[in-house]
Amino acid sequence: MIRCENLSKSFRRARVLDGINLDIALGERIALIGSNGAGKTTLIRCLLGEYVHEGKVTIDGHAPRSDRTAVLGKIGFVPQLPPPLKMPVGQLIEFSAALSGADHAQIDAIADRLGLPVDSIRARPFNRLSGGMKQKLLIAIALGRNAKLLIMDEPAANLDPAARKIFFELLAERQHEATMIISSHRIDEVAALVNRVIEMDMGKIVLDDKVADDVSLAGVFACRLVVRREDAALAKTLASWKFTSDAAGLVWNGEVAGPDRLRFLGMLSRYVALLADLNLAEKVGAGETAR
Repeated sequence: MIRCENLSKSFRRARVLDGINLDIALGERIALIGSNGAGKTTLIRCLLGEYVHEGKVTIDGHAPRSDRTAVLGKIGFVPQLPPPLKMPVGQLIEFSAALSGADHAQIDAIADRLGLPVDSIRARPFNRLSGGMKQKLLIAIALGRNAKLLIMDEPAANLDPAARKIFFELLAERQHEATMIISSHRIDEVAALVNRVIEMDMGKIVLDDKVADDVSLAGVFACRLVVRREDAALAKTLASWKFTSDAAGLVWNGEVAGPDRLRFLGMLSRYVALLADLNLAEKVGAGETAR
């Protein structure tokens, strides 16, 4: 699917990519991690055909730079920072669909699943949307193209827990027919989404390893929490995850998307002194859980 051979890129005298050799197969889900300046964004820009570079890059046998139209038609891209577009939402969807030969109704349907009803904002300029709305729309455009390669830079950063759960379900529907590259600064944010981790530092690949892939992208965990006393901050946070409590506010029940379990536990760590009991069990069927 993707092949990089001795890929190098310099800006003036600074070597940003330094001899990258990489093969990524169809269906692999890659976590591309590393600190700022490691080379992640430059590598992504080379895959998108935006930079002249040394060495060779091919996607399905096509060079992104010289065969850009053919390559971009196969890629769904979610940038970390939304572009400052003034184009109305409806026009942006129609333009994106026409560019890739997709059905704009499919983009609308994915946006609706993410909690973004397009009909109510179709005439609104993209740059006037909230951060979360922009992210949902960009994800819908990327996934609505039926692309063979999804490149996503911190894709769920601005999503609420409910939208994140739907996002993971959408990825699960594509996991066997698309390659995914998910860029992030932190492995704990994306670890449960991927089956391979590539870490970059100083323009080089310093780690390339397979990871455990035991929970499906559409997996769900049933969670039961018992707290020692009521706490307004914890209650507000759990409510944002769609948890419900008993009348006393001491017992909470809800569901956590499998890929979000580390994020959820990280959130709970802030309230560990309040926790009296915690049970988190993967659901394996209707009405069943794995203990």
